[in-house]
Amino acid sequence: MSHAHGHGHHHHHHNLTGRKLAVAFFASFGILAVLAVGGVLSHSLALIADAGHVVTDIAALGLSWYATRQATRPADHVRTFGYHRTGILAALINAVSLILIAVWIGYEAYERLFPVVPLRPIESTIMMGVAAVGMVLNLGIGMALMGDAEDNLNVRSAFLHVMGDAAASAGVIVGAIAIYFTGAQWIDPALSVAIAIFIAFGAWSVLEECLHILMEGVPRELDVKQLVADLKGVQGVQDVHDLHVWSISQGMTSLSCHLLLDEEHVQHSLSVVNVCNQLLATRYKIGHTTIQAEAEHCSPDSPHCNLSFVQSAHGHDHHDHDQPGHAHHDHGHHDPHDHDNHDGHEHHH
Repeated sequence: MSHAHGHGHHHHHHNLTGRKLAVAFFASFGILAVLAVGGVLSHSLALIADAGHVVTDIAALGLSWYATRQATRPADHVRTFGYHRTGILAALINAVSLILIAVWIGYEAYERLFPVVPLRPIESTIMMGVAAVGMVLNLGIGMALMGDAEDNLNVRSAFLHVMGDAAASAGVIVGAIAIYFTGAQWIDPALSVAIAIFIAFGAWSVLEECLHILMEGVPRELDVKQLVADLKGVQGVQDVHDLHVWSISQGMTSLSCHLLLDEEHVQHSLSVVNVCNQLLATRYKIGHTTIQAEAEHCSPDSPHCNLSFVQSAHGHDHHDHDQPGHAHHDHGHHDPHDHDNHDGHEHHH
């Protein structure tokens, strides 16, 4: 019952986020036009770089909007986990595009700092006015996306694009003021380099997190060693093995494991699994679990039995969770004929 309610909430949240991304997507075309025309008229590389960054903003927002819509699609017989990873792929493309645009800005700045032919003087007043318009518009878009950026990697990558653009515009305004009073033309390309570095650093953090999720890494905030200790602390659980913890998407953690039960609790294995599910849901926010209770220990020769990875939290291969049979089994669901256990389960939820 609570599981179905959670999906309804996520669906409504995705729809709201999608509408915000759609508005931001179309608004960015206006920002692009202002900056591109302003950059040409003022001969400012910083403005042209900012316009180039807005092109990636449009791509980022468009991809994020598409990915958000895809994430609401239900799972099917081909993609048993659904389409949640679409958002991670969109964030990955966005991050790579940001790094590429940063490299391009750096190259153009070098050409301006060491010109082969004399450059046209920069019209600082046009540069200043255009940058101010771009900053205000980008801040408006960024404020609209801020609430969703904290727990949605896809939206966060788009948010970084937009806020990076707002920061770049603020820098352009400062540079334009300096050029107006000093006449120092080198300020413009130097400012462009600073913008490129800022863009690259933001993109790198998103890229790292995307790769961590795609490589089925354990969520960074989760302590696997403590999780195993907590499970072994449940009455009746002697050992935990064949443990896998991964993220389908940011904020959607899944777990599969085998529990070795003592003889006294074998007949009550369903109750033990229920307690473990409740522990994982409340303490670790893991709502999708596949837990298999066992009466006999698995073979010591099996690589899945080796818990040495728990000591270092590294080096364990994923083998099971991406197979169709592990698509969405929740062994915490109760036997409808076991009325006592069923009532206890409803109470926990």
